[in-house]
Amino acid sequence: MSDWRPYTLNLRQPWQTARGRCTQRDGQWFCQHGADGLTGWGDYAPLPEFGIDPAAAQAFAEECARLDLAAQRAGVPLNSFLSGAPPCPSIAVNDVLGAISTVDRDQLSRSSAAGFHIIKLKVGLQDVDRELRQLDDLARHLAPGQRFRLDANGAWSIAEARRFIAGSKGLPIDGLEEPLATPTQAKLAELQAEAAFALAIDESIDLLDAHFFAQRAVDRVILKPARHGLLASLALAWQSRAAGCEVIVTSALESACGLLAAAHLAAAVAPQAVHGLASGALFVENADFPLITAGQLSLPSPPGLGWQGPIVGQTTKQQNTSN
Repeated sequence: MSDWRPYTLNLRQPWQTARGRCTQRDGQWFCQHGADGLTGWGDYAPLPEFGIDPAAAQAFAEECARLDLAAQRAGVPLNSFLSGAPPCPSIAVNDVLGAISTVDRDQLSRSSAAGFHIIKLKVGLQDVDRELRQLDDLARHLAPGQRFRLDANGAWSIAEARRFIAGSKGLPIDGLEEPLATPTQAKLAELQAEAAFALAIDESIDLLDAHFFAQRAVDRVILKPARHGLLASLALAWQSRAAGCEVIVTSALESACGLLAAAHLAAAVAPQAVHGLASGALFVENADFPLITAGQLSLPSPPGLGWQGPIVGQTTKQQNTSN
C-alpha cells in the first residue's frame, strides 16, 4: 500500500533568483508501506523553472521510498547503501544568504560564528558592475578562510559573464554557478579558462554528454537529485568525478524528507565536498530538518533514509492508493 500526503512549507523571506520569485513550497510526501511492516518515504516537490517537472518529481519520490525500504532491509543508512562504504556521519554545507543586494556584514558575522566556510549568494539580479562593487564590499568583512559561492541562475550574456569574472579577480570566490543565459559547452569552456575559480552547471545539466566529459567544459557539476532521481544522479556523479569535475549536491527547496535524500547522495558521492543543503533554515516550518552544527549537516544513523514522517500539523489530507 502507498499514500500521498500534501504539504505546504512557507519561506521566511521570498527566495529571489534571476529565474523568478518563490514564497512557499507545495509538495507531497509519498509513503510506501512494506509487507514486512517497514515504511519508505519520498518527497514530491516539482520546480519546473529549475528543471524539476511533475513527472520527474513523482519518479524521484517513488524511487526514494523504494530505496529507503531497501536500505532499511539491508540494515544500513541510505548513504552507505548507495556507496557501499561505511556510513558517513555528517557532510559540510554552505550557508545560504540569498540575493547579494540584501546581505550585510552582520549576516556574514553570523555565518562565521555558525562555522560556515562557504557562503552562497545570488547574483545576476542587478547590473554587473553594481554587483561587483557589492561583492568587493562584502569580501572586506569575511572571516579568514571564508569564501563566496555565487549563483547567477543563467542571468548573463557571455560579455557580461566575462566582465564579472574579470572584475572579481582576486576576490575570495569558491565558484560561480550558471553564468550564461544561453550556455553551450564551447562558451562555458572559454569562460572556465578565464576564471580563477570553478564554474558550475546546474540547470543546464542537459549539456552533460560524452563530449562534455572529454573536454571538461567546467570544473564543477551541481546535482539536484529531484531532477534526475537518486540512482541516475549517482551515475552522473561518478561520470563527473571520473572526468575530473567536482560534484556538489544541492537541494531544490524541498521538505526535510527530500533534503535528507539529497544529503545521503552527497555523502555517498562526495563526502569531502561542501554541499548546498542548508536550506532548512529558509523555512518557517523547519523542526524536522537535519541538525547543522559548525557548518556540518548531521546524517541520521538508523537504517534507510532516517526520516520518520511528517510532524503533527504538516499534512492536510491523505490519498490512499494500492500497489
